Amino acid sequence: MVAPTPPLERLPAWLHRPIGKASDLSTVQKIIKEHQIHTICEEGRCPNRGECYAQHTATFLLMGAVCTRACAFCQVDKGQAPMALDPQEPDRVTRAVQLLGLRYVVLTSVARDDLPDHGAHWFVRVMAAIRQLQPAPQIEVLTPDFWGGRGAERTQAERVKTVVQAQPACYNHNLETVERLQGPVRRGGRYHRSLAVLALVKEFAPNLPTKSGLMLGHGETEAEVITTLEDLRAVGCDRLTLGQYMRPSLTHRPVARYWRPEEFDRLGERARQLGFTQVRSGPLVRSSYHAGEA
Repeated sequence: MVAPTPPLERLPAWLHRPIGKASDLSTVQKIIKEHQIHTICEEGRCPNRGECYAQHTATFLLMGAVCTRACAFCQVDKGQAPMALDPQEPDRVTRAVQLLGLRYVVLTSVARDDLPDHGAHWFVRVMAAIRQLQPAPQIEVLTPDFWGGRGAERTQAERVKTVVQAQPACYNHNLETVERLQGPVRRGGRYHRSLAVLALVKEFAPNLPTKSGLMLGHGETEAEVITTLEDLRAVGCDRLTLGQYMRPSLTHRPVARYWRPEEFDRLGERARQLGFTQVRSGPLVRSSYHAGEA
């Protein structure tokens, strides 16, 4: 068993990322602030936001900045009384997409277990607004698992189908970690529920690319990671991201291990051998990192 990383241990050299030019950062941050929108780049303190902002891109976080789940790894605020949906959000996100000149947009959200359909219709509404732009950008969605309520399996399927029928360019749902660690890491999530999301997408739209991601460093073994990759391929998952978990604060789950770049390379090669059509594997890789390059 690998000993937990001491909370104040200095990050390995390969996890340091240049901040980026202040002018590039301020341009994107100004658009985000002026239009009162949320991004996972800021709310999740993504280490790549400098690079992405330099390329004038960001990943939009829908339905507010308070999540109804309490995952141990995530920087996003948690609470059982999130803000009401803002009817102006679709238009504001669309305006930001236009100002940034995006041709490929990634939409994600907090979990909204408080909403009747957990926010599935909201993804569709924002997608419809963005598609009013000419030319219309491609849109990738990164959704929660849509689990909960009476007849949970049926309602999960209905919610996934709602988003699939809006025809995103890619449907992403992250497993985040291996099966053994789902409870302590995700708390509100379940391994097979998440696999079911990806399986449902393929059931409803066999040609729609699906994508999932893992954060390494929670105490998983390489064998467990490979088993997880095999499980993802078994439900037809096409694309994969593998990155290093980095503890956002001392109140979050400690890092159990920093995986080395060469280990990410080895796992990435194994993923390609298993049949993933696009693989991003590296310490600083995140779910939407270079997503449009697919």
